[in-house]
Amino acid sequence: MSSDTAQAATPAEHDWTGPKPALATLVLLAAVSPLAINLFVPSMPSIARDLGAPYATIQLGLSLYLFMMAALQLVIGPLSDLFGRRPVIYAGLVLFLVGTAMCVIAQSAEMFLAGRIIQAASASGMVLSRAIVRDVYPREKAASAMGYMVMGMAVAPMLGPAIGGLIDQIAGWRMTFVALGLFGVAAIAAAIVTLPETNRFRGAPLRNQVESYRQLARLPLFWVYACASGFTTATFLGFLGGGPAVSNVYLGLTPFAYGLYFAFCAFGYSVGNFLTGRFSERRGLERMMVEGTVVTLAGPAITIAFFAAGVEHPLAFFLPVMLIGVGNGLTLPNVTAAAISLKPDAAGAASGLLGAIQMGVGACASIAAGIIAGEEGLPIPLCLFLSACALIAIILTLGAVRMANRP
Repeated sequence: MSSDTAQAATPAEHDWTGPKPALATLVLLAAVSPLAINLFVPSMPSIARDLGAPYATIQLGLSLYLFMMAALQLVIGPLSDLFGRRPVIYAGLVLFLVGTAMCVIAQSAEMFLAGRIIQAASASGMVLSRAIVRDVYPREKAASAMGYMVMGMAVAPMLGPAIGGLIDQIAGWRMTFVALGLFGVAAIAAAIVTLPETNRFRGAPLRNQVESYRQLARLPLFWVYACASGFTTATFLGFLGGGPAVSNVYLGLTPFAYGLYFAFCAFGYSVGNFLTGRFSERRGLERMMVEGTVVTLAGPAITIAFFAAGVEHPLAFFLPVMLIGVGNGLTLPNVTAAAISLKPDAAGAASGLLGAIQMGVGACASIAAGIIAGEEGLPIPLCLFLSACALIAIILTLGAVRMANRP
């Protein structure tokens, strides 16, 4: 598609006249992948014992999943721009079910990790639910709609660890993956019934999809948005990587108790997305992004102050970190809407590249956080690392706002 055609197509983003997808369906599609991340985390010690593998090996089930999600998002976007949103979503969820079945029947760590890698195809639902919102809503309204969508989606990470720990305790870790499979089947069924095709630009030659990436790569503002999104996400996924060690080793909590306390952070994410849904159109994307990164920084900073003062109760760790969730909920929907709006005729490619950078930075942060927390699960070094990620996100966001406001 030529630049002239792209410019001509851009105003049409405000003229969507077809049936709008059900918000509940978009929530289900977007929730499969984060649920697959969070539901099994409390079961990692049980999986390691059952499969006779070191805990560090089973922990790769988290980091490999995140890295594969990042890589797949580079493919998911262009494919959806070429073939449409629906076929790519269905293909990804079918692969997710295959990977889930492999985890259920796994008798070795190798088969379990292979299943986790294949499960990452569920990223199609998360990536394309955002692109679908951008297909049918204009820029400011898209941020508001994403806020409400992600607020509902946040129920998955909010309840996932507690539910996963409870299922493990009652029926064993394999039933955790059975539950994941049933959730995936429900998402496919809802999409078949209520999800229309929303990509009006599909069918262009694949070279045009590659050209979309080239055009995005030539937009400095897109990269600043993407990196701001990545380091904001790094605070959340860094907590996910190092938090269980602090909870289990330093604070002596059970996996089920960790799941319950983790709900604070996920609840904060839901609150942040609710505030985005209410105020993005009124306050503007850029202001909400800056405020979100500042709130994100406040979480680990307060936790450091508590532990430095000798207050070592679990609430001193988990309650302030809830602000990481609030800040992520304020920042991510707005930065996503702003970044995709730079090239709305390639929303799938933009969403995919944005998600790849976001998850890639977050995956690195999860590994680094686990190393920094160490075998002793030290909270202050972990929170110093999370604070550094948040500070970088603030600097990048301020830079993005300055660039966006230039004539």
